Amino acid sequence: MRVGLYPGTYDPVTHGHIDIIRRACTLVDRLVIGVAINRDKGPLFSLEERVEMIREECVPLGEKLGTEIVVHPFENLLINCARDVGANVIIRGLRAVADFEYEFQMVGMNRSLDNSIETVFLMADAKNQAIASKLVKEICRLGGDVTKFVPPSIKERLESKFDIKK
Repeated sequence: MRVGLYPGTYDPVTHGHIDIIRRACTLVDRLVIGVAINRDKGPLFSLEERVEMIREECVPLGEKLGTEIVVHPFENLLINCARDVGANVIIRGLRAVADFEYEFQMVGMNRSLDNSIETVFLMADAKNQAIASKLVKEICRLGGDVTKFVPPSIKERLESKFDIKK
């Protein structure tokens, strides 16, 4: 069985994330979406909320595509998380050259820790290259429309967090 791990903070999940998840489903039999517990980033949404958002948006997508999607919170090293869930591939999305530079370093470190786990990069679709969760939160906080960047249920959650009445 081909098991992939797609790690991230998902604060919140965006159309860009969902596009990578949809495409990753064509590569693996089971896709584990690793939700990072990253206290340094100070997420807007709690871990429970982020897990729930991903389950709502992505598990039905996996069912439609014939790929099992599992949501798995983690706080340990990425390579250890991959081992824990039985992943033989780590999926990473790339938007720009800056993403590649960071990811290139991470692959080197991960391979030195365990060279049996491969990393596969999927380029963001052109329409999603500018989407970053941090920017989506900022746009919403300042009263902008995030409809193009997130599913409707996520937009509602964002507006609720920022107490925006529409």
